[in-house]
Amino acid sequence: MKLAACALLSAVGSAAAFAPASFGVSRATQSTELYARKPFISGNWKLNPQTREEAITLASEIAATVGPDSPDADVALFVPYVFIDAALNAVGDKLTVGAEGVCPEMKGAFTGAVSASMLKSVGVQWALAGHSERRVIFGETDEYINGQCIKLIENGMSVMLCIGESEAEYEKNLAGAVCQVQLKKGLAGISKEDMSRIVIAYEPIWAIGTGKVATPETAQNVHATCRAILADMYDQETADATRILYGGSVTPDSVDELMSQADIDGALVGGASLDSEKFGRIINFQPL
Repeated sequence: MKLAACALLSAVGSAAAFAPASFGVSRATQSTELYARKPFISGNWKLNPQTREEAITLASEIAATVGPDSPDADVALFVPYVFIDAALNAVGDKLTVGAEGVCPEMKGAFTGAVSASMLKSVGVQWALAGHSERRVIFGETDEYINGQCIKLIENGMSVMLCIGESEAEYEKNLAGAVCQVQLKKGLAGISKEDMSRIVIAYEPIWAIGTGKVATPETAQNVHATCRAILADMYDQETADATRILYGGSVTPDSVDELMSQADIDGALVGGASLDSEKFGRIINFQPL
């Protein structure tokens, strides 16, 4: 979200409550027990790899890392549209294959677009919405992203809604306030009953692809703040049942400590998901 969006914060309620001294969220906040929800480890391939053959090899190698001794977690790969069918065949029943996005329109003159019903027809049940690269590079607005979420839900599918602040917003202690705006706008019109098919991915933009990672304590605080926002939007039961993943340069070195935080329910992994050994280690995380 661009800084201009900060002008909207006063319209969504007590944003100031999420902006104390150093990060924009309450300190040392914990709202649930560790593994109160089933962990979810997911990879986002973005504009990678470059060929179908490479996609098949990578998907097969990743699937091979999921075994009987792996944690009891959901595992998914979000891949480019053109590789969906190949990836589905390569992974079998080891993990889920989803789409990196979807058009909120169902048919018509929208060149290059792919609808929810098209994805569903080829076996896809999950798609990303709201990734920062789609917001910043492609100009997708909160309203557009909300349309994606609604169409996926209407088609009986599930969605991973990505939220997170820019580095400038982070430095102004606006993390919680930005997440509040993006959650309220992205989930507008989504009922309490449909929240079972929504996963939230908190991805601070300043940490995506930069090698920077929010400390586990900072990530935990933001996740707990997001859960408090969901409780205010719906109720505590819904908030406690909703999985909130962390994304932003997650690596084999950082995953164990991140997954040891009570309100971090998994990870959305970018670069490391293109390396089967690294992503396999993340799938097979070992909480401290």
